Amino acid sequence: MVFTNSSVKNNYFSAISTKNIVQSAYSIIRRVCDKIIIENIATTSDKFEKDGFFMLSDSGKFNIAAAQSGGPTAAINASLAGVFRRAAQCPEIGRIYGSINGIEGMINGDLVPLDSILTSDYDVELMKKTPSTVLGSCRYKLAEYDPKDSKTEAEYMKIIETFKEYDIKAFFYIGGNDSMDTVLKLDRYCKAVGCDVKIIGVPKTIDNDLPGTDHTPGFGSAAKYVATTLQEIIRDSRVYSIQSITIVEIMGRNAGWLTASSCVLRANGEPAPHLIYVPEAFPNGFDMEEFLADVGRMMKRYRAVIIAVSEGIVPNERQYVKTGADAFGHTDNSGVAKYLEHRCAERFGCKVRSIELNVMQRCSAHIASLTDLNEAEQIGAAAVECALNGNSGRMMGFRRISSEPYRIEIVSFDVSETANKEKYFPANWISADKSDVTTDALNYFLPLIQGEVQTEYRNGIPVHFRLNQ
Repeated sequence: MVFTNSSVKNNYFSAISTKNIVQSAYSIIRRVCDKIIIENIATTSDKFEKDGFFMLSDSGKFNIAAAQSGGPTAAINASLAGVFRRAAQCPEIGRIYGSINGIEGMINGDLVPLDSILTSDYDVELMKKTPSTVLGSCRYKLAEYDPKDSKTEAEYMKIIETFKEYDIKAFFYIGGNDSMDTVLKLDRYCKAVGCDVKIIGVPKTIDNDLPGTDHTPGFGSAAKYVATTLQEIIRDSRVYSIQSITIVEIMGRNAGWLTASSCVLRANGEPAPHLIYVPEAFPNGFDMEEFLADVGRMMKRYRAVIIAVSEGIVPNERQYVKTGADAFGHTDNSGVAKYLEHRCAERFGCKVRSIELNVMQRCSAHIASLTDLNEAEQIGAAAVECALNGNSGRMMGFRRISSEPYRIEIVSFDVSETANKEKYFPANWISADKSDVTTDALNYFLPLIQGEVQTEYRNGIPVHFRLNQ
């Protein structure tokens, strides 16, 4: 990965005086930023003078803030560590703030000085390895800005007031699809009212469903946990001589990436899970009779049948109903494994158990992927570089160069390409009978789960970083 060098940033921040210097700095930036993609930067000097450069305080420095949003992961704090470490190295950056509970902290002016809390490299490293969100999270949906709506105007103005109060010139929002919606709306508002704050999105989700990036921080660790847990379930299920069926429900919402990742067990010669079901294979509903036929076929070959099923599977039976939704309209997807358990018990009359991995797959840092945590930190650091180079309304992402050897680069792109959109598991990676995935999927997943994190233990228990003791 190649990042912009410090000399360019020095040129960049000295370029406020005249239009000619502005145009010269812009030309330099465009030539050297071949890895951090800079698109949609205004090409006129008038536009650059308006919103292309940070207006520095009298001290010559500006402050930044970061926040975390959406569901937690084992790697989201690693991205925060990346933002913090890179910002702490920049002489032009003064204070580094954290917004409590995502965008809600910016609305309410609830910020904490991370540079006064993370006082040693040990603190930052411990935070990197700690699961969940040390700053807290939210699922708050910003309304679309409407200048005629006083309530909407007031909400955005609260954020702007927080920016001004804390002298914040760059804001980093670490989250998934819905969080990128916040980045998009806030960036548009800032540009509309002439607020010179750079808004950058840093991806995270165990669902791996963000368009524009090869994969998302947090996914690799979740996949490693799912595979490890499934392997232990397999060992447990084989201890008895009786026939059994175990159905494991895995997160992912409408995308089957995490469920499909259970195929990595095949790399070590494990035949299970014997059946893998992802929602992309069933656009017209999950056919119950076909499912039961698949199970019956596997029961003829294996005494203990293991099934991996995505929470997004929707059986095409009238009695199966999903209820409840969050602020972004996402329905409560849990419960399909329990439903399939009852149907299998009715049909086969053997021992059937359903297991819902639930929140454990999000924050299981004890089996985190070192590759995942390192990449999460790197993409956080790259987000700081992206903002320093004058970008706003961007999301960072990974582009895979090769799988063997595994090589990636970090890029950025307009956040509108990701906000409120989903990337689905490829149809050509699903087997013809819809009950398995291909070796292409295996080759994609394997590099993401490599490496083990060295965890610190105290009294036999992993040590976590906690903001509020």
